[in-house]
Amino acid sequence: MRASRLLSLLFLLQNRGLMSASQLATELDVTVRTVYRDVEALAAAGVPIYAEQGPAGGYRLMDGYRTRLTGLTAEEANSLFLTGMPEHAAELGLGAQLAAAELKLMAALPTPYRDASMRIRQRFHLDAPSWFREPEPVPHLLVAADAVWQEKVIEITYRRWAPEPGVVLRRLHPLGLVLKAGVWYLIGDRDGQVRTYRVASILDLTTLPEASTRPDGFHLAEFWRTHVERYERTAHRISAVLRLSPHGVRTLPDLLGAKTSRLALASAEPADADGWCQVVLPIESVDHAATDLLKLGAHAQVLAPPELVARIAATVRAMADFYQAMSSGAVPPFATALDPDGPVNQGCG
Repeated sequence: MRASRLLSLLFLLQNRGLMSASQLATELDVTVRTVYRDVEALAAAGVPIYAEQGPAGGYRLMDGYRTRLTGLTAEEANSLFLTGMPEHAAELGLGAQLAAAELKLMAALPTPYRDASMRIRQRFHLDAPSWFREPEPVPHLLVAADAVWQEKVIEITYRRWAPEPGVVLRRLHPLGLVLKAGVWYLIGDRDGQVRTYRVASILDLTTLPEASTRPDGFHLAEFWRTHVERYERTAHRISAVLRLSPHGVRTLPDLLGAKTSRLALASAEPADADGWCQVVLPIESVDHAATDLLKLGAHAQVLAPPELVARIAATVRAMADFYQAMSSGAVPPFATALDPDGPVNQGCG
């Protein structure tokens, strides 16, 4: 363990130049006293390392010195596909291996390339999760990843939402893991059909001794691209007709997303004298559409389908009753008609 840490310290100094003992301690997750001992050990082994005194001082390697001990271990090489995503590498248990692999790769680069790589890292950053999304707890991700890598059959207890909500037991041949907008998905073969499972919805996972098999010609990236295209094509099975104010047209992409907005605005009829235009908006369901379109407030007027008009009308009416009672000082009415599963306060504990 100490030998690996000494190499990491050496690579840090080779890649970054002057570093203080406290900076090295933070990078290596050790105490400053341990850094002092490691520096002494490197110097005793003949590494030309010296200290610069003063507030801006630290440790530095003699100019021109480079180590060639940059061989990657198997675990470090396996982690390279997650370069630039340290948080997700840590979720897969590869955080330390990725950090070590990146250090070794940087140490192996000629100085001009290494300097350019450092500038790129300082100027570009990949943040995979979407806005306002906290990371989902994925307690079974490591076991799932190990089963994918070891090619073992797994058995999962899974909470599904369609076609009917419930908890089901599934026996799968795991084929891969996909990270989409900060969400992990497990791709598995069940009875000859490749399915997608959200890792956060896995309640329990057991690795079986049986070896898994992969369908002939299966390519994870190609499958996922086709899956996304099919999902986006079939998710919006119905349409809503609505009128939008000029402000509603401008804010539609921010509220509903660029793709949905582009499809809607492509159907827009010429604006009337007040600047309002009529569009056909693809929607996933009445429930989703009602929630989304209410964000537009008075800048959207829903004309069809009738069930969506009725849902929005009931919501607006209940809101108006509540706030009118609030403004008059009366006890506000707590409507229950909007919640298809019962009183609205059932969801609060």
